[in-house]
Amino acid sequence: MVFRCMLFLGWLCILADAAEEFWAFQAPTRPSLPESGKAMPSSLRSDIFLNAALAENELSPQNKSTDQAFFRRLHFVLTGLPPSAEDQAAFLANEEPNKRQRWADRLLASYGYGERLTSFWLPIARYAEDQAHEVGDNKSLTYPNAHLYRQWVIDAFNRDLPYDDFVRFQLAADLHEADSDRDALGFLGLGPKYYNRGRLEVKADEWEDRVDTVTRSFLGLTVACARCHDHKYDPISKEDYHAMAGVFASTEMSNETLPGQEPAKDKDGKPKKGAAPAHTRHIVKEGKVQNLPVFIRGDVTRKGDKVQRGFLTALSKGKPQDFGEGSGRKQLAEAIVHPDNPLTARVMVNRLWKEIFGQALVSTPSNFGALGERPTHPHLLDDLAVSFDQHHSIKRMIREMIETTAFHRESVSGPSLGERDPANQWLGRMSRRKLSFEMWRDAILTASESLDPRGGRSLEIEDENNRRRTVYAMISRLDLNDVLEQFDYPDPNIHAADRGDTTTTTQKLYLLNHPFVLEQATLLGQHAKAADDGIALLYHSLLSRLPQEHERHRAQAFLDSGEERWPALAQVLICSNEMLYLD
Repeated sequence: MVFRCMLFLGWLCILADAAEEFWAFQAPTRPSLPESGKAMPSSLRSDIFLNAALAENELSPQNKSTDQAFFRRLHFVLTGLPPSAEDQAAFLANEEPNKRQRWADRLLASYGYGERLTSFWLPIARYAEDQAHEVGDNKSLTYPNAHLYRQWVIDAFNRDLPYDDFVRFQLAADLHEADSDRDALGFLGLGPKYYNRGRLEVKADEWEDRVDTVTRSFLGLTVACARCHDHKYDPISKEDYHAMAGVFASTEMSNETLPGQEPAKDKDGKPKKGAAPAHTRHIVKEGKVQNLPVFIRGDVTRKGDKVQRGFLTALSKGKPQDFGEGSGRKQLAEAIVHPDNPLTARVMVNRLWKEIFGQALVSTPSNFGALGERPTHPHLLDDLAVSFDQHHSIKRMIREMIETTAFHRESVSGPSLGERDPANQWLGRMSRRKLSFEMWRDAILTASESLDPRGGRSLEIEDENNRRRTVYAMISRLDLNDVLEQFDYPDPNIHAADRGDTTTTTQKLYLLNHPFVLEQATLLGQHAKAADDGIALLYHSLLSRLPQEHERHRAQAFLDSGEERWPALAQVLICSNEMLYLD
């Protein structure tokens, strides 16, 4: 026993040394502004860091984008929707010097902003409404009211819930005076459940999911790698893992009856076995408190010494604080959002930067450890993190990013940038990016004037009556919809750090042949045919611009070549790269 304690203390010393040396475990500090970044005309701190990087790499940035390109970019980035022709005309006619920022503030205050950011957050939370397996007609492990968590996330973003509370409530809203935020507990409560849940090895798998999702989402660390052995690359021990897993071992997933609702019952008045918990919210609650032993090599039958519930050694000053308040969920949340934690603000700022610019400052957003990539602009990342830690406002942070000169640059690449920085690592231009499937589908529905603004319960994406925003689509672990899957929606069984960016034959076939696309093209064609200038209407609706003269001539020639060509012309624009990509 004495020898084992000495080994553990030695490991603590190694962890402390590693934490001091590695950049991600050092507290961010507000860096001095580099002189090399002050030559370009901007007083924004972020711009000065970005400009310094350009100067150090002897790169000249691109010019300011046109108002037309910027307006489309701003709308999709902040709301996931295209601008209306009326709003665009008003914006282009406005000659006020601050019109871009004023319009950004308007979009940040719109309901669509929360829906847009929720599309980004749900894959991180591995949101889903069922399990990866189902026995017969047993629906007891499904989540028919998962939409309550989704709605909470939308509302949290729209009311600009401080980020520290955004974390606190998703882990432990029931342990705060936040009854109106109980739906936030779906972050944990909608996690995977496995059959034979009474067996210890099955429970251990569920605990691993909770540890992995929480630590990768909020800390950008792969703590679950230490389940069977000390992390091979980061200063995370198996004791650290089991200390955190003990928190979730002391927590129960619960279907809580909604106010005024009653569960389905059989003829004898017992709850109906195998029925979907249709009148419940899916949350977590305090369970039987327990400290876990270290399961040697991950084998639950080989038990080592018990470990007190607590936080990660590498993120604690000295010995980690023991969690003794119930399960420890509330203390875990406080440890994650504590100002001394060097990772939480960095990780979220980096995720937001990727959503705004299309590429992250750390290109492995859920792995800030040794195997993750280093930040391209470390001083900028720290500067933003320090600012975010002070105000915790996601809207304010996004506003800071939108104000940068980099966000306003055109996306075309000049000879110097194209040859010397083809990946746009140094942000001399705005990166051209592919619209997410959610953005693309929502844009089509908006253009055809058939978008249903309602939320509520989920609908299958291919339900012929589903005209809601794509964020309200049913997400299945058992059988993710083929359309979502082929357009790179992440696997909802696990936390998704990112999503793929593929261009495949099946995607093109969908654009050419799927009933949804054909129906929307028909609706657009009908609107265009009835308009005074149908060609202009199509270009405005789908590309947020008027056609150039040669485009108008080609479109008119196409229309004149046969009967009822309006739907086909609409589909051509729907399938165009300009529609699929954002400059």
